[in-house]
Amino acid sequence: MNQTENAGFTHFDISGNAVMVDVSQKQPTTRLATAEGHIKMNDACYKAVQSGGIKKGDVLSIARVAGIMAVKQTASMIPLCHTLLIEKASIDFIFNKDKTITASCTVKTTGNTGVEMEALTGVSAALLTIYDMCKAIDKSMEISGIRLVEKIGGQSGYYHA
Repeated sequence: MNQTENAGFTHFDISGNAVMVDVSQKQPTTRLATAEGHIKMNDACYKAVQSGGIKKGDVLSIARVAGIMAVKQTASMIPLCHTLLIEKASIDFIFNKDKTITASCTVKTTGNTGVEMEALTGVSAALLTIYDMCKAIDKSMEISGIRLVEKIGGQSGYYHA
């Protein structure tokens, strides 16, 4: 594989070997990323989560903590991610009329590389935790639409979906 075949893929060297991107020459800047995703559930499950009626406890509080913990462990789960000093991590939830819950994760740091993977990991873990805590009521829940919705900072600048 030569450099032209590799264009755009930063996690491979010119021989096609996996590498961790060298960010040592980048200037530290404030980096912020927000990701979101959705979980669709049946009416009984949706109402139980909304009212706090799940036997395992407060679903959204546990999902929030799971998401924040996942943010802090992203480099342990995604092989080529850098270990970052996270300055902020938050998880928010919105109940939608179509029996879905939207989760969003916002992550902030000051550093040489972005926090997109941390935000995506955090929202994924929060949604998976909701599934885990609610599967006794609804095994047919669907997780979908996990995506980056905003990124601020770094060489590529601002992104908004």
